Amino acid sequence: MKDFRSSEAWRVFRIQSEMVDGIETLSDLGPSVSIFGSARLLETSPFYKAAERVAREISKAKFSVISGGGPSIMAAANKGAFGQGGSSVGLNIELPFEQSPNDNQDVSLSFRYFFVRKLMFVKYSMAYVVFPGGFGTLDEFFEALTLIQTRKISNFPVILYGESFWRGLIDWLKEEVLKQGCISEKDLNLFYIVDSPEEVLPIIKRHQQQLRENPEGEHRYSV
Repeated sequence: MKDFRSSEAWRVFRIQSEMVDGIETLSDLGPSVSIFGSARLLETSPFYKAAERVAREISKAKFSVISGGGPSIMAAANKGAFGQGGSSVGLNIELPFEQSPNDNQDVSLSFRYFFVRKLMFVKYSMAYVVFPGGFGTLDEFFEALTLIQTRKISNFPVILYGESFWRGLIDWLKEEVLKQGCISEKDLNLFYIVDSPEEVLPIIKRHQQQLRENPEGEHRYSV
């Protein structure tokens, strides 16, 4: 006889529980910015230091900062934001390696399912700042672009940090993906590329002002 607890039906309840917990915990967070990036870069990396600085400035401007809750760029984001004015939030994912919650979090959630965690990022963020990273970082970046492109959410700032890191990808998008007609020219305007911490906050503030002038531009999912 099949154990109900291990069945597909039982899994639905676990998923539901994660969604409810995330929504109840984050619903009063206020204006928030998600910062993504590698779990593997060392603290000596210039991107680590830049992520910490970017998060600090965002938090001082009274935005909450949301990260993946783990090490490296995620830890830098929480460290920079912690105690600076905005909440420092970590959305940790349970993995057999690499990922354990960092210490600089006002709010900490742990997820079993990537797709529930990704929903929380996009539902409660008014901007993404994407530092260099691997497959997970690229996944978050391209999912945001897809949701904006297909108008599942309204346009919001997706900011790539580190021109030299991202240049090869952007050149490929232009020279291959655009040339083959798989995207349109305007799709290349769905993101920004910056190379210094000082460039990030003005983009976010400009978007916040636009939302104040046009509240219907609020992008969040309705769940």
